[in-house]
Amino acid sequence: MRPLRILALVSLLAVGLAGCKGGDGEAQAKPGDPPKPPDAVPVEVTKAAHRPVAASYTGTAALEPSGEAQVVAKTSGVALSVMVEEGQQVRAGQALVRLDPDRARLAVAQASAQMHKLENNYSRARQLVTQQMISANDVDQIKFDLENARAQHRMATLELSYTTVIAPISGVIASRSIKTGNFVQINTPIFRIVDNSKLEATLNVPEREIATLRAGQPVQLTADALPGQNFTGIVDRIAPVVDAGSGTFRVVTTFAGGGLLQPGMFGRIKIDYDKRADALVIPRAALLDDDSDPAVFAVRAGKAARVSIKLGYMDGEWVEVRQGLKAGDGVVTAGKIALRDGTPVEVIGQPVAKPATAKVEAAAPGKKQ
Repeated sequence: MRPLRILALVSLLAVGLAGCKGGDGEAQAKPGDPPKPPDAVPVEVTKAAHRPVAASYTGTAALEPSGEAQVVAKTSGVALSVMVEEGQQVRAGQALVRLDPDRARLAVAQASAQMHKLENNYSRARQLVTQQMISANDVDQIKFDLENARAQHRMATLELSYTTVIAPISGVIASRSIKTGNFVQINTPIFRIVDNSKLEATLNVPEREIATLRAGQPVQLTADALPGQNFTGIVDRIAPVVDAGSGTFRVVTTFAGGGLLQPGMFGRIKIDYDKRADALVIPRAALLDDDSDPAVFAVRAGKAARVSIKLGYMDGEWVEVRQGLKAGDGVVTAGKIALRDGTPVEVIGQPVAKPATAKVEAAAPGKKQ
């Protein structure tokens, strides 16, 4: 029984192998069938169109206040009153701190007494010199002493005025390093005031741009701290000298302060120096990665065609085409990496154009073709 069972299994296996071979033969293309066309590559397409574009220079810089001052104590003393806080707006000449004035007042009183004494002596000496009771040299010495006493009095009065610390510029208190009751040493910084009414951003621009930028041109700024918001300003001044070491020149742009923009913010700055109202443009994403030969893939008759173009201005996500395309030409913006010149494409969102195929009819036996 065992030999018969083995023989039956071998027979079944042989039949199965023969069936597999027959199936493979059916799957293979017949010699008379036309070759299968290559699959179309799905792509996204945008049409070239007319729109305004601007030629611009872009750079990055930090915002700085137009004016800044470190307020220092010009005399020593105990702070009796601190009258401003951080973030407070102040005016030039406004009192910020009052120091203990007692010592300075005593110095003024002493200098005043000495000055009045010498004034009386000088007045009497002038009368005596006419009576030849005092020499002219003695009168001159008294006059010199009087002028010196007057200078000492003015110095003491100035020291007294220093006991009231005033703001040298208008602006906002950016920092404070003093409290009521502190002893303040002379020439010690106690406040920092910034004038944020106008903010500046300085760009170091390559020398090739020196002929395109000028004072008064409009400027656009976007700040990292304020996403989605744009701020306008102008080119305030341009340095007339190019730095030999870096090959750049300084361009100072200004923006209105007192609002959302604050000193120290980092911003991206765009200076438009020329505009074209009706330029033929395509998305920058359509450009192929070849800087020496700018080109795009245009869609023509359902296939990709590599087209060399001449570029003009680049404005954000758009690039101007000066030569090589016309309005309405479709260019591939997504799917470029899989394309070659002549590759069939399927534009996403449009029906697929099916290529026509020739029918081959089988001839009946004995019938002429």
